[in-house]
Amino acid sequence: MAKKFPDTFYNPLSIIGTVLSIILFISIIFLVLIGILVPETPVYFGIITYIVLPILLILSLLLIIIGILRERKRLLKGGEIKHFISIDFDNPKHRRGAITFVIVTVVFMLLSAFGSYQAFQYSESVEFCGKLCHEVMEPEYTAYQTSPHARVRCAECHIGEGADWFVKSKLSGAYQVYSVLFNKYSRPIPTPIKNLRPAQETCERCHWPQYFFSEKKVQKTYYKKDEKNTPWTISLLMKIGGGSPELGPTAGIHWHMNINQYIEYIAKDKMRQEIIYVKTTDRSGNITEYISQDEPLTREQIDSLQKFKVDCIDCHNRPSHIYYPPTSSIDLAIYLRRIDPTLPYIKKIAVEALSYNYSSKEKALDSIRYIIQNFYGNEYKELLTSEFERVNNAVLEVQKLYSRNFFPNMNVSWRAYPINSSHLNNSGCFRCHNDKLVSPFGQKITKNCNSCHTILYQGPELNPKTLTTTGLDFIHPEDIGEEWKTTNCNECHTGL
Repeated sequence: MAKKFPDTFYNPLSIIGTVLSIILFISIIFLVLIGILVPETPVYFGIITYIVLPILLILSLLLIIIGILRERKRLLKGGEIKHFISIDFDNPKHRRGAITFVIVTVVFMLLSAFGSYQAFQYSESVEFCGKLCHEVMEPEYTAYQTSPHARVRCAECHIGEGADWFVKSKLSGAYQVYSVLFNKYSRPIPTPIKNLRPAQETCERCHWPQYFFSEKKVQKTYYKKDEKNTPWTISLLMKIGGGSPELGPTAGIHWHMNINQYIEYIAKDKMRQEIIYVKTTDRSGNITEYISQDEPLTREQIDSLQKFKVDCIDCHNRPSHIYYPPTSSIDLAIYLRRIDPTLPYIKKIAVEALSYNYSSKEKALDSIRYIIQNFYGNEYKELLTSEFERVNNAVLEVQKLYSRNFFPNMNVSWRAYPINSSHLNNSGCFRCHNDKLVSPFGQKITKNCNSCHTILYQGPELNPKTLTTTGLDFIHPEDIGEEWKTTNCNECHTGL
């Protein structure tokens, strides 16, 4: 039988490579068709179809080439073929071979372009980021699904536009793959992320601080840990501020965002919760420095220590992956009537059930049920019998809140990732706005509540009908005298 291919093709490596290439090519086409026809595919479907199998296909094609080169070298030694390849288009065999090669090459390049694009799209997808490394990314993916940015793809914030950051992210991702495969990753994942792209290149594609104006009403209802779960509502007018210097004065909370000031700081710890130095530079070049009085820095230390430029994520450090403390979670669940507020002491016992450091999710869910049902069985036995469904619904909601905010296998909870955009359960705003940071002229960064918000209402009404736009002086729900003026909220309100 006449040979259809050059003599150099007929060797074990090239034949094995050819067989593998055909099998892999057919498999890829088959899986691509499944991906088109089936709306939902398994987690690893994309990586197998567009990354793993194409890589194996390229390796099998390389096997063909290696086999041909080795066979050619062997035939050259025996003098069976010429040193140089000659193509004679008058020879039908050569002509068919050349045409076949061109057609196969063009088809392969087109399919490679399609596959490369699909691989790029898959590697930028939420599924790839959140589900592929399930144990590591489960906390982030779970929190992301109920966040304000749940419809924004991970890559839009973590990578953004441009080839340079795409390449950087893939190089960083290669090390992350190594960390996962060899169990080298930290639990929890440390933050802030050192190589995160500046917010001006990601966040500000949608959120532009210069064009934030006026105020925003924020209302929250808290519940006491008494028998009646007494509500306490506070309605605030948040001074969002912002403004373009060309159109008028800049003010409000977003004054920080380099609109009219350039702000830098030095942090004592890696999580940047203890700020010991702040420097502001206005548009005229005037500089003001604030130095911690607890640990005064020398000029040499100020010049040598790393300074961070104030960015969106210095305050909004958990814009998508938010882990709520027990008190906040239970307050919201009661307010939305997912937990019946008429159940006696439900706020107290629900927070208690969430407060323990459980070793696993399974033990946590079982313990939550036991703690709540055991409490009502001992203290309100008749209620547990007559209103079992209400108690059971509360148990199910508390279990759901645990599953959403606590991940023992990764040591993740609100304790690991404090939220800086508030100051109730952690230092947040008080990192800078305190009495410790003082300028050489005795000027302090203001701690006045009215600098950022005005109190419109505070009291037991769930939906207050009357608001005082002139502002109210803060009243603590519990009688603690003047203590609240000198003590930061998070020193008492620990989230439990």
